[in-house]
Amino acid sequence: MEEQTQPHRPGSPVRSGIPEHGRIPKYYVVKARIAELLDELGEGGSLPTERDLAERYEVSRETVRQALRELLLEGRLRRSGRGTVVAGPKLEQPLSLASYTEGVRRQGRRPGRNLIGLEQFPCPPDVAPGIGAEPGEPIWHLERVLLADDERVGLESTYIRVARAPRLDSDFQPDSSFYGYLRDSLGISFGDADEKLETVLATPREALLIGTPPALPMLLIHRFSRDQDGRPLERVRSLYRGDRFSFTTRLRPE
Repeated sequence: MEEQTQPHRPGSPVRSGIPEHGRIPKYYVVKARIAELLDELGEGGSLPTERDLAERYEVSRETVRQALRELLLEGRLRRSGRGTVVAGPKLEQPLSLASYTEGVRRQGRRPGRNLIGLEQFPCPPDVAPGIGAEPGEPIWHLERVLLADDERVGLESTYIRVARAPRLDSDFQPDSSFYGYLRDSLGISFGDADEKLETVLATPREALLIGTPPALPMLLIHRFSRDQDGRPLERVRSLYRGDRFSFTTRLRPE
């Protein structure tokens, strides 16, 4: 197969990923060709089989397989039944105190959550400072799968003192916005928060709940929120699919 390069597009890597010595891995050339095909097929379009792609580009099926693996990890493709289709654009979630629900709705998608569990237990010492609790004090742990148009895209785990939300187990609708519940039902407004963002691999349990392979990179956000009076309020661990999410923020000079 003759090696060709793609024209540079704004926002793409410099030299389209070509090393300075000019030798392009064969799978990368195939990946670039398949990426062009995805643009032609459009969102939801079915990709030809590995065998058909190998014949089209005159390479081995293993070379095609490596190219497809990278496109899947990048979120350009998704599995659908026994086939592979072109994925839609990634969800852009703002790094702000807006809730997941608000962020997804702004992009014209339907947010949702499936409850995994809501339990009450004594606060562990390492959790206490982040939520303003005393060790051993009753706290809630709320765990939910995040949905966008019924597609599982993440997993959210929230810790909060029972004293701050005493009727959480009876008054809160698990598929709704937790922030909306705090604001509208309890009169609690958010002041500010500290967040840390990192990349991780999901545990086998997390991958099973989200419905992804364990090797798929995830975006993990740790959030410690405070209320309008500056008091610690909640600790949240949010795990998002790296192939379906990107995060945005606006930077200002200090």
